[in-house]
Amino acid sequence: MTQQERKALRARFDALADEWAHETRFQSSSTEIAMHPAYQQIIGMGPEALPFILDRLGRQTEHWFWALGAISGEDPVDPDEAGKVEAMANAWLRWGRAKGLIPLRAATA
Repeated sequence: MTQQERKALRARFDALADEWAHETRFQSSSTEIAMHPAYQQIIGMGPEALPFILDRLGRQTEHWFWALGAISGEDPVDPDEAGKVEAMANAWLRWGRAKGLIPLRAATA
């Protein structure tokens, strides 16, 4: 992927993520949050979206867990931490760092 293509993909991700966050900010159902069309489009971006999701998750805790699992096919969250949003975010950030998807300086876990 060229630098220009990566920038365009990042811009698309940012626009979709902002739309999703804005339109689901008062939603309590995790299913409704994950079924939002913008969120589904992000999942459709595939593995290229993982670094963007992890970067955003490292800056603000949002419910990216469904998308991360759907794209990666993995779940690094310890069953004892299920439902604990901060702990879940930290588990995914550690996973992203271990996979080389986020730089060490960007990881907060």
